[in-house]
Amino acid sequence: MEDDKLQDRVQEIQARIAAASARANRNPADITLVAVTKTWPIETVLAAYEVGMRHFGENRVEELAEKVPALVQALGPDHGATWHLIGNLQSRKTAAAATYTDFFHALDRLKIANRLSAQLQEMGRTLPVLLELNVSGEESKAGFAVTRWETDEGQRQAVKAAAAAIAQLPGLQLRGLMTMAPWDVPDEEIRAVFRRTRELAHWLRAELPQLDFTTLSMGMTDDFEIAIEEGATHIRVGRALFGERG
Repeated sequence: MEDDKLQDRVQEIQARIAAASARANRNPADITLVAVTKTWPIETVLAAYEVGMRHFGENRVEELAEKVPALVQALGPDHGATWHLIGNLQSRKTAAAATYTDFFHALDRLKIANRLSAQLQEMGRTLPVLLELNVSGEESKAGFAVTRWETDEGQRQAVKAAAAAIAQLPGLQLRGLMTMAPWDVPDEEIRAVFRRTRELAHWLRAELPQLDFTTLSMGMTDDFEIAIEEGATHIRVGRALFGERG
């Protein structure tokens, strides 16, 4: 992709972030735009870096493990970029995640949390993490089941217990929640998923006041404006920046 076209797309998305923030009486500076570079080569990451992007998201830890050293080789160790792992993680791949990830958005099991904690301690690293939630109830979605958290005491207590347990693990810094809205549904349904995630974060903050539950990773190319209006602090945008993948 030509750099000027990418620059135009970045500016367009930033304008949309500003407009959505204004509608919600929020400061656009509080929104982190994560450029989702999955399946794109390191050259695309470098092009995005050149036009000002500093947050990059990968779905697969294998890609992350290739691109992190490549960025260091190209720009040096003080490049200032942050790498976000936004996809689910298998147990056998936690060591790579502990090594290369700066922010993990999709923590969906205590088993993964325990493995990451042990490996991070060995490395002397700390890793900010988010609990991934399945709010919509879709079987294709991963995450802690909170489809009826407002009325289901079992779901509320399960996610609270998970948050409390993960917050105690050395090496992990529990920062908040992540979710994905359904595809091809009315905006009202998308908004409800994001709103309910925000409300659950508020409930967890009240129940566990010792935790910093201020991060909400919600919204992608097709729905990030709704997510911002409903409280997202991190949006994960790929296609609107880089176009369709081949």
